[in-house]
Amino acid sequence: MVRLSFRAAPVRVRVPATSANLGPGFDAFGLALAMHDEVVVRVADSGLAVDVAGEGADVVPRNARHLVVKSLRTTFAELGGHPRGLEVVCANRIPQSRGLGSSAAAIVAGIIAARALVLGGEELLDDEAVLALAARIEGHPDNVAACLLGGLTIAWTEQAGARAIRLDPSSSLRPVLFVPTSRSSTARARKVLPATVPHADAAANAGRAALLVPALTQRPDLLMAATEDWLHQEARGATMPRTASLVRKLRADGIPAVLSGAGPSALVLAAATEDLSSYAGKIWQVQPVEVDREGASLRPLHV
Repeated sequence: MVRLSFRAAPVRVRVPATSANLGPGFDAFGLALAMHDEVVVRVADSGLAVDVAGEGADVVPRNARHLVVKSLRTTFAELGGHPRGLEVVCANRIPQSRGLGSSAAAIVAGIIAARALVLGGEELLDDEAVLALAARIEGHPDNVAACLLGGLTIAWTEQAGARAIRLDPSSSLRPVLFVPTSRSSTARARKVLPATVPHADAAANAGRAALLVPALTQRPDLLMAATEDWLHQEARGATMPRTASLVRKLRADGIPAVLSGAGPSALVLAAATEDLSSYAGKIWQVQPVEVDREGASLRPLHV
């Protein structure tokens, strides 16, 4: 086995937030949002140092259990060797445990940073392999695909691993987030899903997921119909009644709202800028956000 050589200079990675499912596209659709975490990683002589600022700084571990560190080390193992030490600095802006892909962002950041720190890393781990590895760590490909590729993604899993395609959302798409102070666990949200669904519901969901592609890329006027879901939102809504109530109220007023990922955030897929602050109440932070069309990227270090 060839011994790995590591870059002496640090690398800086920027990764976007993501919203998965988008209504009927369960475990397949993802949308990258222009809200970013940044991670700087440097190979050190020994040990591990982790510094975190911003979202989650008071709760995330600053040791080998940190998800960026786990992702770094998994990627180094995949590439064939480990550096003697690591220094990791995270600047977090993506709200954590809110259905906005914070774990996917950490995983992707770690993989991209590890690959960049290895001389010849892109030849050893190409972009398809990065997606497959990220999906393996995350457990499903929807968020990591959107985080890696930007824009609108449709992901699936084959025997060889995760695959994805990227589409350009309509330039008129103006997502709006409703982010609560409360948190939720994706694993816990999956436990409430029914083991089976009626054939009619599955058929209806398949049709709306297909409709969601032209609605998001060419025909935003179809978003209300295209975002209807029969597979997961009702079951999850029972565990987060305030989110379910908000989504119902927005949709009753003709506004295409969905659960963002596993929640508890909600996402409005608006086709034009509109003031939704009247729906905020006391628990929701209303945040218009652009679509991120770049995905994960290496950035110049701050001077």
